[in-house]
Amino acid sequence: MIIIKLFLFLAVLFISGSQVKNQNPRFTVVAFHDGEKDQAHESFDHEAEKWFTGMATKYKFSFKSTSDWNNLNPDFLSHCNVVIFLDSRPDSLSQRVAFQQYMENGGAWMGFHFAAFALTPSDFPQNWDWYHNKFLGSGEYKGNTWRPTSAVLRIEDRKHPAVKGLPEKFIASPNEWYRWQKDLRLNPDIKILILIDSTSFPLGTGPKQYEIWHSGYYPVVWINRNYRMIYFNMGHNDLDYENKTNRELSFTFNNKVQDKLIIQSLLWLAEGKKIRK
Repeated sequence: MIIIKLFLFLAVLFISGSQVKNQNPRFTVVAFHDGEKDQAHESFDHEAEKWFTGMATKYKFSFKSTSDWNNLNPDFLSHCNVVIFLDSRPDSLSQRVAFQQYMENGGAWMGFHFAAFALTPSDFPQNWDWYHNKFLGSGEYKGNTWRPTSAVLRIEDRKHPAVKGLPEKFIASPNEWYRWQKDLRLNPDIKILILIDSTSFPLGTGPKQYEIWHSGYYPVVWINRNYRMIYFNMGHNDLDYENKTNRELSFTFNNKVQDKLIIQSLLWLAEGKKIRK
């Protein structure tokens, strides 16, 4: 009887210990978003929130999302191991200063698609040189494919932890692909990890001819060696605009290789070290 009670006590102790362990996340991730300003981005936001929540359970980290950009302040950011911009960037000076200080003091960042957008004149002008020119290195937006289509992507740097175990080429989920003002190959601080492979061309269906790419060099995933950061051009789902139903026609997080790329990138940001020159 004593042996049985001792066994039950140890079992309860073990279970309680497991629960406590799971209640102490490996790291904390916070995603910022605007979503409601664009239905395709909103679709991506909802999908991303669900996917990252699932990954948080699987990999035992804390994840939450917010549309309150006022949380970009020193106190809040001091509790974040990784910050994600799902679809936009901060606009106020105080938010921008807080984010820059966070990154310059060892913070980690993951950005998707519209998070790098800047175009003057537009509702999102290029009025933040540190972010667009130094941090991202891409400068202003210069154009995109339409409509959202898949592309064959090629890995440029196979040594980076984010692409470990990925095939040299893979088919990405449908996306609206961007091109940029600056040639990232000329920036010594930028390391291009993945780009659009030439077998993707022609890329896009139009109807406008300039929305169909026939050649060129288009990076879609890169890091900046001076920061712990990674940018993904992915993040724009296809919707049924023609019939005005806005039904989702494609998704971003239903791609085995692409999903592996994103979670490996997150783990590298949270637990790895930034790559120096």
